Formats: sequence, structure tokens, C-alpha cells
Amino acid sequence: MTDTLLVVAKQPSSGQTKTRLCPPLTGEQAADLYECFLRDTLGIMRLVPKVRRVIGYLSENGEGYFQTLAPDMERIRQNGASLGERLDHLLNAALENGAEKALVMDSDSPTLPPDYLVMAYELLDRADVVLGPTEDGGYYLIGMKKPNPHLLRNVQMSTPHVLSDTLELARTSGVSVALLPPWYDVDTIVDLERLRGELTHSNNGIGQQSRSWFLANGWM
Repeated sequence: MTDTLLVVAKQPSSGQTKTRLCPPLTGEQAADLYECFLRDTLGIMRLVPKVRRVIGYLSENGEGYFQTLAPDMERIRQNGASLGERLDHLLNAALENGAEKALVMDSDSPTLPPDYLVMAYELLDRADVVLGPTEDGGYYLIGMKKPNPHLLRNVQMSTPHVLSDTLELARTSGVSVALLPPWYDVDTIVDLERLRGELTHSNNGIGQQSRSWFLANGWM
């Protein structure tokens, strides 16, 4: 069976994408930046060998956009009213489609080390669930070998205690969890400044589209 790597994504749109960066960014700048995040994230996914790569897109009209953006990847529309429901749907769809291990990652971490994704599959050899913690209390990745819908549907997402709530729920339900090294996602201007600093001082080939955005917009 083939391991599956999914990403949650949405079609960039001015006024609808990365709005917490506005101001100082304009809506158009934020949408352009998020497309760079997407391209960098897809590039990271391509560095993970021997996996099925799938884009979980949000909007009804996103199919054509993502087919053009990444014709080498499969696409599935997200289904569910809440983020937890949508994540559960994506993971279940992958597992039902024959994946032995399924990971779903965010599209807001354009410099995430690809080795972390490889490590996630390895950790699932000895744990039921793997999580990639973010420094704001959430996670950039969740993976599993069999459905655990309560870990996604019974946790309030987009709070500073998503990770701790998930870990506690896993503990009380007897689900073993392995943790990846922490990373950060870019949601606020502070996060964006951090990304700029990282890309200024490191050029390891990751995050090149985001680097180009900084250069084009006079941030570097």
C-alpha cells in the first residue's frame, strides 16, 4: 500500500487569504504571498519519496486552479463544516483509498524541513498518531494509520491549546502519539518577519518562492 501525503489548501483570493497580515500587506499582496507559500509547500511535498501526493482544496471552484498549479498531484475537495471535520475527511479518504499511513499538513509553513515529513512516516511505525507541533500551540501536521475522528472532531481548532487538547484526548482514549520537532506557521506579521529573517540568513533551496516575494516587494 502507498503512504499518502495531503496538504490543506485554498485558492488565493484578495481579501480572503492571509487576512491577519493586512495591514501592513494589501489584500492582493497577501494573496500573492499565500500562492508563494503554496508553491513552496508543494515543492517540499515533492521531496518526500514514494508517497502519493494529494491537495485537499477548499473552494468549490478550486479544482481548476490546483490542476494548473500542480498537475502532478491528485486533488480532493475538503468536506466538512469545521477544520476538524475537514481534516478527518481527508485522512479517512486516504486510508479508505488504500494508504497504510496518511499525513495531512498545512500550507502556511513554506520552509518546513522535508526530513520532518519523512520522520513522520517512520514515527508511525511505533505510534498510532503523529503530530508536528507549532510554537503557537497548534500543529502543522497530523498523521495516522487508522481513523481517529475524535482527535479531530472533538477538539476546538484555531486555539492556543489545540495541541494540548489533542494530546489529552489521545491519552484518555489510549491512543499513542509521537511528536515531531516543532516548527512555525506564518499567520501574523511577527511570523512573517521571522520567515524573512530565516530566508535572509539561509539559502538551502527551501522557500524559494517566498524569497522571491520578499525580493519583489522590497522586503529584502
